[in-house]
Amino acid sequence: MEFRIERSALTDAVAWAARVLPTRSPVPVLGGLLLEAADGRLSISGLDYEASARIEVAAETVRAGKVLVMGRRLLDVCKVLPEKVVECAVEGSRFSLASDGARFGLSVLPFDDYPSLPSLPEVLGAVDAEEFAAAVAHVTVAAGRDDTLPTLTGIRLALDGDRMTLAATDRYRFAVRTLSWKSGRDGVSADVVVSARRLTEIARSFGRGGMVSLALDGGSAGFEQAGTRTTVRLLDGRLPRHDKLFAMTGAVTAETDRASLVEAVKRVAVVAEGGSPLQLAFSEGSVLLQAGYEDDVASQRLPAVLEGAADLTVAFNPAYLMDALGSFDTPVIRFELMGPGQRAIVTGRTPGAGPEGSRPVHRHLLMSAKPLV
Repeated sequence: MEFRIERSALTDAVAWAARVLPTRSPVPVLGGLLLEAADGRLSISGLDYEASARIEVAAETVRAGKVLVMGRRLLDVCKVLPEKVVECAVEGSRFSLASDGARFGLSVLPFDDYPSLPSLPEVLGAVDAEEFAAAVAHVTVAAGRDDTLPTLTGIRLALDGDRMTLAATDRYRFAVRTLSWKSGRDGVSADVVVSARRLTEIARSFGRGGMVSLALDGGSAGFEQAGTRTTVRLLDGRLPRHDKLFAMTGAVTAETDRASLVEAVKRVAVVAEGGSPLQLAFSEGSVLLQAGYEDDVASQRLPAVLEGAADLTVAFNPAYLMDALGSFDTPVIRFELMGPGQRAIVTGRTPGAGPEGSRPVHRHLLMSAKPLV
């Protein structure tokens, strides 16, 4: 095996495939990346028991072949190579990389125990890469972090015709985002749970433009775009349905400037220690943020519009509130409030965007706490 490739192209491809490699594994070969060169192309693939990744790039093939080397060590080497053409070859039991006078030799791993790369499931359709990445980022903040409840560490991915719904919850908050996608056939329907961490990595790895093919079967999800392919094992179980939770009949609504609210929450939350809540007291024309007890207190008043009540006071976990606000990029934040200690829905609004632009495709549900005494 022998090939030549630009250092930047090799480094980017190795880094992309190395994302799925396990940090620790009882099977040493799973720390390896498989490099295959043939017909002017170089494919690099890696896998563990949860995910796989494969990328194909152009390379000048001198002698076709394949080699398995430790992936993270290969990435470390690629990062320090000179920014020139890299000449790579298998020489006996070593894989050599040479560029502009620098030369490295890496030990070759045996192929015997290396599992086959899983095949891509059935492709069901495609979704815009940038919009999909934004949608995953919107909901992943609400996913659980407790590995003893693995289903709650995932994101629900539901397909219904030309509509895709992503949702996540850790039992204390619930984020939902809907978006359109291009179904490959009529009547496509699916409802699966994918690891939030894995899906976030996958969404970030694709380019900012173009379409990403989505594939699903009974046990895995697959994503493919322009020479890159990745699969991830589905999580068992189902996330709770959110339909009834998000029904807010009779809710009081309040709106305020998002950027100002984010800065005020950061400022006032400095004194909210020990999980104490941050209070929002809405009244006609303003909202008063307050936090702290006894000696250490903080407050700030912002302009706000309240509809449906003369005044209303609610309180939230400041970290949860910041996560929710940080997942929006609209100028205005809108609250739908049922009252103290009850559900609250946060959405974003862009003034003057028209009916379609004002429709909330991203919603974040929080449970309010008891107001400060």
